[in-house]
Amino acid sequence: MPSLSEPSILPAPLYPVSRHHLDLLSSELGVWQHASLERPDPAFGYCTDDVSRALNVDLLHSRELGWGAVSASVGRHLTFMEQAAGAPGRRFRNFRAADGAWLEVEGSEDCHGRAMASLAFTMNRAPDPSIREAARGLFERALPAARSLRALRASASALLACDGAIDAGVGAGAEAAFGEFAGRLAEAFRDASSAPDWRWPEATLTYENGLLPRALIVAGRRLGDATMTLGGCLVLDWLIEAQTSPSGTFSPVGNKGWWSRGSAKSQFDQQPIEAMALLLAAETALAATGDDRYRSAAEMTYGWFLGANDGGASVAIPLTGACCDGLTPIGLNRNQGAESTLAWLTALEHMRVLRAADAGVAVAAAPAWAEGSATGSRS
Repeated sequence: MPSLSEPSILPAPLYPVSRHHLDLLSSELGVWQHASLERPDPAFGYCTDDVSRALNVDLLHSRELGWGAVSASVGRHLTFMEQAAGAPGRRFRNFRAADGAWLEVEGSEDCHGRAMASLAFTMNRAPDPSIREAARGLFERALPAARSLRALRASASALLACDGAIDAGVGAGAEAAFGEFAGRLAEAFRDASSAPDWRWPEATLTYENGLLPRALIVAGRRLGDATMTLGGCLVLDWLIEAQTSPSGTFSPVGNKGWWSRGSAKSQFDQQPIEAMALLLAAETALAATGDDRYRSAAEMTYGWFLGANDGGASVAIPLTGACCDGLTPIGLNRNQGAESTLAWLTALEHMRVLRAADAGVAVAAAPAWAEGSATGSRS
């Protein structure tokens, strides 16, 4: 297997920001979940998961395009999240019909964690004080329900959110929750991180796997716990090795069967969110350790979007800013839904910042917890 510090493929090119497809997927309420080829499919409505991701992308794009180009979209997405907030003590609602009606009383744990992480990013990145204050209010309203999260990925997202909220000055509540989530994740990985054949706390490896070691590394850095940081890096190293093809390209766990301990890893269907999640984890590990192999891993996962993958096909469509929904055994799933498109747009902006830093160009780097300025006003 090629060494991650010596990539066997050339770095994939960067592209200018294109919001064409994101604009096509957007309505006056939010971002349509699904698309049939390039056209949005309103039958599936909206979800807070995607609106949270879109809010992150808006803020990432403000670096390249300026605040004026994204302020209206930021305001629309934050309004959606205000409307998604449930009753006190309940999680954010997630699914919303095309007519705006909410389809549930309370959304998933993952949705709640993602929404909180997006709000924390907004508190740190939005130049408009009214938007920062609105995001803070929603974050503080969501924090009590977050303390009851138990799912590992939701806990990881909430930890990253609290990390950002602490940076934004939220204070004791965020710090206490951060400590709880850090302890929970450390406990979950305590045995797994020392088992080289299966460095994972679950019997099956499923979705958005890079999120978990990323959160461990962030926790270790904030707490000054070198053991926790090392544990996160060891888990990440295992994920990278297990998902690197013999030719040195990224080959993520497929969602048709996933990967259960003791069985073969499913190769297909490969989804863009996996490449994005591992890229962000590698970026976080690079910041924590300075080890160039994580830069190589970030480049490998970025390259997956642009054809350095098991199918040799470009999953992303840089000209329009769209991304196909996955790579299947017979080629691309050419539907261009919100999750996939936002994964590509996020990966592109993080890679832009990473390469600029390597070149010595002064660019405001995305915080480790972000997925994902001048003055302006909320729309």
